[in-house]
Amino acid sequence: MADNYTVNLPPGFRFYPTDEELIVHFLQRKASLLPCHPDVIPDLELYPYDPWDLEGKALGEGNQWYFYSRRTQNRVTVNGYWKEMGMEDAVIAASSNKRVGMKKYFVFYEGQSPNSGIKTNWVMQEYRLSDSSSSSSSSSSKSSSSSRRKSQPKPGYRKWVICRVYERNDGDGDGDGDGGNGIELSSLDEVFLSMDDLEEISLPIS
Repeated sequence: MADNYTVNLPPGFRFYPTDEELIVHFLQRKASLLPCHPDVIPDLELYPYDPWDLEGKALGEGNQWYFYSRRTQNRVTVNGYWKEMGMEDAVIAASSNKRVGMKKYFVFYEGQSPNSGIKTNWVMQEYRLSDSSSSSSSSSSKSSSSSRRKSQPKPGYRKWVICRVYERNDGDGDGDGDGGNGIELSSLDEVFLSMDDLEEISLPIS
């Protein structure tokens, strides 16, 4: 991805999508090789970029950056690493009350050693399609014509994710847990993001 990525939205328009909109209107269409309107989110391999280097490479809106990427286990950057918080939230469609995707949280640590990394205020939300949405897409494709089935994306398409990166401002004190940026956080999200020692947290297995 080249530097100095820019996108021109009409005057007065801002890019503040909800979790559902990121999944349904962008990620599902991207995974199905369908055009996105507007086509404003770029493809970007997150690693080895540090979060403060996303300016000019990802779609920026306020202090948030959006991009498509491939799911990967390599989350080590030039100056640190993204640490998984060990939790996922379901993204539910308001119209059908069905799960359409999942959202996972990561926190950025400076340093190369997991034992000596310094926690920062940089947070990443990684959105992926849920298994149910993938299976429903497969079911619908089976009922189409043979020529259309040949044009369907292969199973690897499920590896696409959308990442939203932002820097939390703990001094805002506005009580919404997101710095007033329109980012959707549940009460459980806020608890996890406020904890310094994530290694001691254990979650029940559903």
